[in-house]
Amino acid sequence: MSQQTPVTRVAPLWQEWMARWPTPADLAAAPAGDAVRHWGRLGYPRRALRLHAAAVEMVERHDGDVPSTSEELLALPGVGEYTAAAVAAFAFGERIPVIDTNIRRVEARAVTGVQFPRPSLSAAERALAAELLPHEDHVLWNASSMEFGAVMCTAKAPACGECPVLDLCAWQQAGAPAYDGPARRGQAWAGTDRMVRGKLLAVLRERDGAVPHDDLRQVWDDEVQRERCLDSLVADGLVDLVGDDSFALPGHALAGDVRCGW
Repeated sequence: MSQQTPVTRVAPLWQEWMARWPTPADLAAAPAGDAVRHWGRLGYPRRALRLHAAAVEMVERHDGDVPSTSEELLALPGVGEYTAAAVAAFAFGERIPVIDTNIRRVEARAVTGVQFPRPSLSAAERALAAELLPHEDHVLWNASSMEFGAVMCTAKAPACGECPVLDLCAWQQAGAPAYDGPARRGQAWAGTDRMVRGKLLAVLRERDGAVPHDDLRQVWDDEVQRERCLDSLVADGLVDLVGDDSFALPGHALAGDVRCGW
């Protein structure tokens, strides 16, 4: 849930999810559409489908338990390198570097001597993180490095005057040169397909059963973009086509609704 989403937005929904589905088996037993519905407005709703699919796989392959190694976690749907490492390290104590945006920035400045890392995680960064990871207190190292980047060595306003490792910082020793790598672009939102998809899903979440196509046409005036987004939601498995001209969240068509077979 916290991938690309601030924790302050995640926390209330996470608490609701844990109350509703406290175990992987509980989530796996629910329709996939329930996961999409209760994902709310966190964005990137395919994460909800992948989380549901991961729960199903935990039940089928791991007796309903969350796998304890990064290798097993990586095999789950929707689980990437960072999530696998974080769960393995923080939940099960595996000695593995957890490389998030904050840790990348701290190590880029303190060791490599640049203001920001490159946009994509490199093999050199992975090697550096593995080299720096201590054999003892490695879980604490991961957590404290992450927190240090979040509250002290921040992207926009690093508190260098209060930094406890200022004298060791390669970036400061080099005169704090400005970043000169590839452009670091923020993600646009207004008017994008992501925004339109979110608006369509919001209507579907609020309804029980199928929603007529005419109702969804009221969501966005640009017909080409709206229909493209609706088609992409169906293709992604986030929405079912019901009958000839209605739509519903997966598994949420009511008795009497006729679901299209494709």
